[in-house]
Amino acid sequence: MTRQIVIPVMRVFLFIVSVFIYVNGLGRHLTHDEWLVKKYPRFSVFYTSVDSADMQIYAPYFLNGLDDVERFFGVSFKNKFSIYIHPNRVSLDSVWQKDWGMPSFKSQCWMVASGVATKLDMISPKRWDSLACEHSYVDTLKTQKLIIHELVHVLHGQYGKSSDFSEINGIDWFVEGLATYVSGQCDSERMAEVKEAITQGNIPSSLANFWSGKLRYGLSGSVVIYIESEYGKDKLLELMAYSNLSEVLGALETNEANLVSGWKGYMRAQ
Repeated sequence: MTRQIVIPVMRVFLFIVSVFIYVNGLGRHLTHDEWLVKKYPRFSVFYTSVDSADMQIYAPYFLNGLDDVERFFGVSFKNKFSIYIHPNRVSLDSVWQKDWGMPSFKSQCWMVASGVATKLDMISPKRWDSLACEHSYVDTLKTQKLIIHELVHVLHGQYGKSSDFSEINGIDWFVEGLATYVSGQCDSERMAEVKEAITQGNIPSSLANFWSGKLRYGLSGSVVIYIESEYGKDKLLELMAYSNLSEVLGALETNEANLVSGWKGYMRAQ
């Protein structure tokens, strides 16, 4: 009787210890030796052994995304960069904590990726369904759009004054709106929501606040669409070089009030 009881308890104990070791391992920053790498002409992908089998699936998303971004702007990425495929949220958070100088930072569930001039960090797409909200890997079109969104940030960082966007002031709406527009995420549903908000007068009082709230993607993306309609695509590439609102408005030869007014008129006409 005693023997029959002790053995299952020991197995449970060993299982708990194994799980503890595994989970505890996920909580630390991955060392250089734990990253595997696959090199491409324009970028390198770093990943862990748990994602080895999926690299052939992920590669077309990156390659097609690069081609789409370069085709849209008519320019090439200036420098090679790295793509890090994180096996879990803890791994991604550990990098953001270090990069952003925020040791206690914990990402929200919708945050799955970020892009700067030198790299793109993201949770392994196949784990979005279990580790994130608002994202589903099985929706291949939205997955491609999200990756393009981050690749726009990489290109933007390479052509801008602030490679990691840390010195951006008052133009978060342009940084995020550009990526939203180019990636195709500013869809008809978002545009309809923005038009309704304009009709009801529920628009932020300043451009600096456009990248906030539930409509942040639609608001920011639609302003970029308006700028392209008025000034042309080349102007978007020019604006990528600037880091503050006064520079952007100066390049557009307008002021904030007139830009917002023109945007509202454009949206009402759509």
